[in-house]
Amino acid sequence: MTQKPDLLVVNNFHEETLDLLDEHYTTHHLWKLDDTNQRRLIANLEGKCRAAATASWNCDPQIYDLQSLELIAAFGVGVDGIDFLRTNALGIHVSNTPDVLNDAVADLALALILATTRNLIKADQFARDGSWQRGPFSFGYGLAGKTLGIAGLGRIGEAIAERAAPFKLNIAYHNRSKKPLPYTYYPDLLSLADNSDILLNMLPGGQGTENIIDARIFAAIGADGYFINVGRGSSVDEEALIYALQSGVIAGAGLDVYKNEPSLPEGLADLQNTVLLPHIGSATVETRRAMGRLVFDNLSAFFAGKPLLTEVSQPL
Repeated sequence: MTQKPDLLVVNNFHEETLDLLDEHYTTHHLWKLDDTNQRRLIANLEGKCRAAATASWNCDPQIYDLQSLELIAAFGVGVDGIDFLRTNALGIHVSNTPDVLNDAVADLALALILATTRNLIKADQFARDGSWQRGPFSFGYGLAGKTLGIAGLGRIGEAIAERAAPFKLNIAYHNRSKKPLPYTYYPDLLSLADNSDILLNMLPGGQGTENIIDARIFAAIGADGYFINVGRGSSVDEEALIYALQSGVIAGAGLDVYKNEPSLPEGLADLQNTVLLPHIGSATVETRRAMGRLVFDNLSAFFAGKPLLTEVSQPL
């Protein structure tokens, strides 16, 4: 019988995918061990383990001590959990799972826009707790004729724009460069925010975008504007966001991502002009299964000596 290749599983990211990996590889689950045994495992795998599987948003830095490591197969699109300075220096390839989650995240973005502008979560509570019997629910805001500004018009951003257009939303965006698309382009975030009724963040994580959505951006959105985040929590100055929500600088926010997940910043959960979700943008059965399959397919290609299906271009 052919021996299964060794695979280091860094963390607990998706049960069905982990079961698939357990079936086809000799898996070593780093996340199940204490610190001492984690270090021992890394040492024991030296020279025989060439690949690791991990969540894209979180990766234990101990794995970079494994000198025989050649591939990190990441479950997720945003790879801000990967230390590219280390992978570049060590010659480690990285793969991720793009495209298969575009629809799920775009669907959720539209749901957050509607839930936030129409106050749907509070409306549900209003109907359930008997408040309706004492009078009508407060008005929300319509979407037709408003401008949705998308910060970071990548593949998911484009899928969101396609869904937003039938709601009669005007689409504007900011990217590092203009795209050949029929949407209004703004060369910087501040001008995009100043011309948007709803600002939606799709920016990637990393040092280049950390806290880039700050007090100036919220002031530009304005007292009748909304902020939606399905991108990365690290790109938002959360203290500035909370102040903007508390003081009426913006009307409300719909958030699926946060800087220090699963913890929320202090005071955010107490605000009534927010819709808060537990990072479920890609959390559908179909999408997570497809993401896991892409992790598996990248590993299969690697061990077969073939090109990776979705290798990440690693910034120097």
